[in-house]
Amino acid sequence: AARGADMIVKASGVGIFDELLESAVLTLKKPDNLVIFWDVDAPATLDRIESDPADAFHKCIPQYDFVLTYGGGFPVVRAYESHGAKLCVPIYNALDPDTHHPVTPDAKFEADLGLLANRLPDRERRVEEFFLRPAAQLPERQFLFGGNGWADKPMSSNVRYLGHVYTADHNAFNCTPRAVLNICRASMARYGFSPPTRVFEAAGAAACLITDAWEGVEQFFEPETEVLVAHDGEEVVRYVRDLTAERARGVGEAAYRRVRSEHTYAHRARQVEEVLEGAVAK
Repeated sequence: AARGADMIVKASGVGIFDELLESAVLTLKKPDNLVIFWDVDAPATLDRIESDPADAFHKCIPQYDFVLTYGGGFPVVRAYESHGAKLCVPIYNALDPDTHHPVTPDAKFEADLGLLANRLPDRERRVEEFFLRPAAQLPERQFLFGGNGWADKPMSSNVRYLGHVYTADHNAFNCTPRAVLNICRASMARYGFSPPTRVFEAAGAAACLITDAWEGVEQFFEPETEVLVAHDGEEVVRYVRDLTAERARGVGEAAYRRVRSEHTYAHRARQVEEVLEGAVAK
């Protein structure tokens, strides 16, 4: 079936036969079709090949018609181009306004700051820096922590750990605390230009979002107006301590307007269509 397709896409990180398929799909290349690599974790892929000069994917990259990436911005584009990519286009996360939107606050999620984050080795140190230490420094404030894997993690008594929060509850989780926190994985923060889905989900719920700092945040939301950017845990402490309900509401409403006007999946779909149409025209 693939041999008769007009377009063949190899997604990264499938988890089985990835390296084999990276080269195998290229054997299906014909003058009248497109073979595309869609990298859903460009930092991991680039780290992999840059640490191994013998990695077979080095020779594959120039053979793809183009590379689409799950975010990454200019650093990822430059990296792929340095490895011979004909074209590299980042496609960012976005909002589905039908599933993530403002709802009535829920008392069980009341807090001064909420965080949804599953436990990952690439994120743990940053969760300590941007969430757990600020909570310990602000014993008079209430912190809400949702996510898998943290049950054995030491936390101060003002952190209420929920464990897994079902997707159906994400809107209420985002709408209820005075502010919610985003913490990127270390690799995503290093490359920048990689806002996770939670950023857009929070904005879609008109939440006041505090995010750790990463290059390119201003491409998506205006700092201090549509998002609050913390460069370290001390800045999180300052935001939580000084944030009024009025300012939190204003930041959330501004983020909501921006995400609905520029960052929905309908916007991303149009971008993909433009890239494909441009490739076909060539």
